[in-house]
Amino acid sequence: MARRTLTLEPVAAHEPEAIDDQKYDAAVLAPIVERDGEDYLLFTRRADHLGEHPGQMSFPGGGAEPEDDSILETALREANEEIGLEPDEAEVVGRLDDIRTVTEYAVTPFVGRVPDREYERDDDEVAEIVLLPLSGLLDPENYEYERRDHPYYGDIVIHYFHVDGYTVWGATGRILVQLLELATEFEAPERIDRPGGTEGDADALE
Repeated sequence: MARRTLTLEPVAAHEPEAIDDQKYDAAVLAPIVERDGEDYLLFTRRADHLGEHPGQMSFPGGGAEPEDDSILETALREANEEIGLEPDEAEVVGRLDDIRTVTEYAVTPFVGRVPDREYERDDDEVAEIVLLPLSGLLDPENYEYERRDHPYYGDIVIHYFHVDGYTVWGATGRILVQLLELATEFEAPERIDRPGGTEGDADALE
């Protein structure tokens, strides 16, 4: 399979939709690593003992703290805590649309390039740091979706990316879909789960 890279100009130019009607704020960083001419996305696999979404794939991130000067600082602080990324190592290129979760969080995703080096995970929160190749995420054979009728949210769509034995889905899958739609030719087959809404959020099913 051919090596693939992200076109980040549309991400940099994107005017994100912000959400300010949730009880809590959170942020994540979608880190891009270039290796041997191909882009990879860095994910964490959440520790199995965590109370919320154990074992699931996610981007480094977490809830805002009072000492954070901005929501971007939240994303960079959490990335430092979870994988040992130094804030000045991240070349943040853009911001995606906020998404809501049923736990009353407004999550702000940032996208940035980070060095190709060995990162150190936080043993308490992160079971594994995983790099997934863009070529694998874009392979139609690795993508599937399903529609479900949720009793509260109605008709929802859940995205699944199965790459190298890992599955990215839920809120992280929604963020990934917008990134891929902006930075590649990827188009999700269903248009009803747009970022900013609760549609398609697998967290709503838990």
